[in-house]
Amino acid sequence: MIAIIDYNMGNIRSLGNAIGRLGAEWTLTSDPVVIGKASHVILPGVGSAAEAMHNLSDLGLPPLIRRLRRPVLGICVGMQVMCRHSEEGDAGCMGIFDAKVRRFREAEGIKIPHMGWSRLSNLESKLFKGIDKGAYVYFVHSYYAPLCPDTIATARHPELFSAALKYENFYGTQFHPEKSGDTGEAILRNFLEL
Repeated sequence: MIAIIDYNMGNIRSLGNAIGRLGAEWTLTSDPVVIGKASHVILPGVGSAAEAMHNLSDLGLPPLIRRLRRPVLGICVGMQVMCRHSEEGDAGCMGIFDAKVRRFREAEGIKIPHMGWSRLSNLESKLFKGIDKGAYVYFVHSYYAPLCPDTIATARHPELFSAALKYENFYGTQFHPEKSGDTGEAILRNFLEL
């Protein structure tokens, strides 16, 4: 059973539908016992890092998440709160990934938020098994993790940033695999096969 963490920050319908198309069973939960027994855990995220950390902390979940030893995937804000800190709301985060999340810099011709399809490059993980360099995935974000030792994929807007991170059994995607068509579905399948 896959546990999707319920903390009022996720795009649950799209994610649940994507997992269901892969034939996997999932549950939406904030119950520590259910999360602790799940084969895989997903921390979705839409919204602000400060609010996400506040909601997770109110539920007492950050220590549990850090202790998990099964595959864990953070998506978008879910990945950002697995970093050390976010400029968004000056939020202290879980410190799983060795990165401080920053806001994209205002510049002429650069739209913030970064919204739409962008190419992946520098793919370095089983999460991207069978994914071609240059494959397109869907992003919606104003904050990003810079390149760091945990970077396993990159994208540009216009500078290079971490499109995905990995540390031990923890994975994160800044993009939304559940909204990224066949490529995203393949990435979710790879995650479920870890």
